Order: sequence, then C-alpha cells, then structure tokens
Amino acid sequence: MKASDVAAHWESNAETWTIYSRAGYDKYRDALNTPAFLEMLPPVAGLAGLDLGCGEGSNTRAVARLGARMTGLDIAPTFIRYARETEMQAPLGIDYILGDGQCIDFPEANFDFITAFMSMMDMADQRQVLKGIHHVLKPGGFLQFSILHPCFMPPTRRNIRNEAGERIAVEIADYFDESDGRIERWIFSSIPQAEREMLTPFAIPRFHRTLSTWVSMIVDAGLTIEAFGEPTASPELAKAEPVVADTRIAPIFLHIRARKL
Repeated sequence: MKASDVAAHWESNAETWTIYSRAGYDKYRDALNTPAFLEMLPPVAGLAGLDLGCGEGSNTRAVARLGARMTGLDIAPTFIRYARETEMQAPLGIDYILGDGQCIDFPEANFDFITAFMSMMDMADQRQVLKGIHHVLKPGGFLQFSILHPCFMPPTRRNIRNEAGERIAVEIADYFDESDGRIERWIFSSIPQAEREMLTPFAIPRFHRTLSTWVSMIVDAGLTIEAFGEPTASPELAKAEPVVADTRIAPIFLHIRARKL
C-alpha cells in the first residue's frame, strides 16, 4: 500500500474520529493508554519535541502541557485543521505541519525527543520511518512510541467470554502474518449502538510486525531500546471503565522507548 493510500484512509476517518474522540468516546486512549504513556515519558520541560502522527492534536497538547516545545506532524489535512484551530483558541506554542512520517523533512539533529501515540503501526515502511527519526534526533535524544501489542493484538484476535458474558481469555492467530495494508473497520465501541449504526466505520490500514521485527528495525536504525511498557487497567479503573477491563487479561498496547546514543 502506498503512502497516498494510507493518507486517503486517514483523511476519510479524520472528521468522525476527531468529533467522537474529543467527545470522550475513545475510552482506551483517555482512561488508560495516554496516561500510561505520559507516566513513562522522561522529563521534557524545555525540550524540543516532535509528535509523529499527531492526529487532531490532543496528545500533542498533553505533552506540551509538560513544558515541551512541540511540533505535530500528520498525514491527514482534516486532523491538522482541527489541531490548528484548537491551537489558535488555546495556544500552547505548538506548530502543526501536514506531512508524511515516511519522509520526515526536518534538519538533522533537530529534536530532543519524538513521540508517536498509536501511529507507527499504521505507517507502511516503519523501517524507513525509524531511520528518519534517528536522523532528526539530537545525540542523546529519545523516541517513545505506542503501538497495538504485536503479541496480543495480531491480525486475528477474539475475546473469549464465560456464560455470564465476561471476558476471561483471548484467542489470537496470524501473528507471523506481516501482510501490508490490511484494512480493519471499526468504530469506538462506547458510542451508543443506535448512533454507531448511523456512522461509517473507520478504515484503518494496519502494517502488523512481530515483536522481533520491531526490535530489529529499532536496532537497525541505530537506536537503543531502554524501556518497555504494557499498560493494564487497575481493578478500580476496570470497574469505572469496563471497556478497558480486557487489558487485565492480556495487554493491548505496547510502549517502547529508544535512545540515540
């Protein structure tokens, strides 16, 4: 799949994604994934950062509130439009740029750190992306990114439920299938059913890689892995937000931090 095709899919998603994620329907992001990511993030106050695949900018703004000077990059014009509008209304000093993560067009050694919230598994040539990240990071700078967990969220996954309908296990398959550009179609599950039926599901291009492939790509790009994270809901969070309770069975997300030495 070409980068232009990936861009077209994300542009088709962007309007609905922005409206409903900002309305609080992306429970996995807001309740678990982003808080865990920020907790793992090293201090960034005063540093120059790039948010790769920034979407409509919510996570970029969360990092900027920690004191970083942020630039956001995304391939979908509608995401960038929403992000810029929010920045105009409540400035945090963020510069949002329309661009492709596969050809990161910034000067060498330009950023102290790079974040990528749930975007890199949707990029066709992750090896090239990681090389570009190495190029624009300063020596000693780091990349921290989150992806769907390759071991527990491969192309085929199904929740196993007991007689009461409670999720008790997961069934997985096709872990070694690294076919490019598989399109997954879904919508935020917390949107009321009647409203969901009126919406066009998201079209998400997936570029699944095994864990060993991710490690080899990171190392080949000249980065050194220094931290892994596998966020799981606490019992209290699972009770308050039942949609994320399945992360107590097996992780859905993987967080990785790697450094340019």
